[in-house]
Amino acid sequence: MRRMLAVGAIGLGAASLGAVAAFELRLRPLWQSWGIDPEEARRPMPGDDLVPDAPFVETRGITIDAPPEAIWPWLVQMGYGRAGWYSYDALDMRGSSSDEIVPEWQSLAVGDTIQTDPDGGFHVKVVEPGRALVLYVDSSEIESRTARRQARQEQHDEVDVPAGLAMSSGLLSGVSPSRFAVSWAFLVEPVGHDRSRLIERYRVSLGPQGFAAVKGQALDLGVFIMTRRQMLGIRERAEALFIARGAPGTRVATETVIEPAPAGEPLASTKKAPKPAAAEPVTS
Repeated sequence: MRRMLAVGAIGLGAASLGAVAAFELRLRPLWQSWGIDPEEARRPMPGDDLVPDAPFVETRGITIDAPPEAIWPWLVQMGYGRAGWYSYDALDMRGSSSDEIVPEWQSLAVGDTIQTDPDGGFHVKVVEPGRALVLYVDSSEIESRTARRQARQEQHDEVDVPAGLAMSSGLLSGVSPSRFAVSWAFLVEPVGHDRSRLIERYRVSLGPQGFAAVKGQALDLGVFIMTRRQMLGIRERAEALFIARGAPGTRVATETVIEPAPAGEPLASTKKAPKPAAAEPVTS
């Protein structure tokens, strides 16, 4: 029996190692090449000092055929209970993300909180209107959020939390109280006439190395899936708004992310913003 258990343990360990190897060799490169510009990944960004020694750093960008002023309003109004996250709403919202600019959600200041769920969210650390927004959360906020959730449950005040938020809460359970911290930076910069680059950077510290190695990979994949859809959602909305407001020309570029790895990019989006019927398309 001991020998059988030992053989089984060895087999399970080998399978786990195989899964990790497949993850590192096949899955991770697929998203680590999406939207990555080496220069953008190396450059400093607002908010880098909030989590200075982060073991997990992801920087992604997308080119948007609209000026910064057509992009910034979508960033300012993000949040649970506000305009949403422009991602997979069934996972992180109770409704649909807004397709319109909402005037009452255009005011945002340092010290505000952008809700991620009914019990808490990110603290606003940097606001440079039209250019930069940096959000931050750490273990103290997670602890406060947990206390608020428990208080609601004791009062039988149940709230239907979206599936994605419930999953992320589970992954964050047991984080090291003194080590967990996340910064989320958005930078909008013009890169030509009526064209901008939206850059997002996550810096994450999860605590002890063993914990980070296991849960960090799961969070890493989840962050990519959600933020990829978010960046595409912001692009679609900003380009459509720019055209609706009388943008010169009607071309909406579809090749707006850094070329993927040679293996191909199965996740590329082909969705375009609508073109006004009366305008002639601009040819390349």
